[in-house]
Amino acid sequence: MKNKILNLEKILFALVLFVSGCTLAKVDVNVVSERTSLENQVLGTYNSLNEDMLLVASVRGVSPTGKIETPPRHTPEQLDATRAMETIAFHADDIESFKRLGWVGENQEGLLTPFTREVPKVASAELKSFAANYSEAEFQQVVKEVNLSRETLMMRVVQTNENFTSKDLPAIRKVFARLNRQNSAPGSKVQEPDGRWSTL
Repeated sequence: MKNKILNLEKILFALVLFVSGCTLAKVDVNVVSERTSLENQVLGTYNSLNEDMLLVASVRGVSPTGKIETPPRHTPEQLDATRAMETIAFHADDIESFKRLGWVGENQEGLLTPFTREVPKVASAELKSFAANYSEAEFQQVVKEVNLSRETLMMRVVQTNENFTSKDLPAIRKVFARLNRQNSAPGSKVQEPDGRWSTL
């Protein structure tokens, strides 16, 4: 029985590492010397949220003596942030395809802005097939879920960093917007500081 619990824990831990790795791999691409102090604080807090996610996702552990230990209780805010990170990771491939199709762009608030769902004539057969299988309602739902999750994480950064207050939220949004823009592939739509939209 202990071996089954240990194997289950190893599988769950590997799954959590894989999911959390997918969500943070893009964030760590930036060059440190180009970051502002605010960006470094936001990224440090965001990375600690990832550690929280590992703790929340853990089930029961077994101590070196073989005693089963229950994990500590987590706050509703920790659970919300974990669900938000999971949602973003779950929809990451779809969002990337939406960007390649020009259906969404990264705005100045750190969120996605939806555009008309037209399939470009030059789109690959794979993208055309993807687009054909997505209804307008599904598209809107995915964008809404990702934006709500991004909002949750931005608020969690404010809540968990003693240096931030709600007054810092607009600046934190700008940091998230910059990171999302930097991590977007060429051809993605992004909003410029003057409000205009351009393509990377």
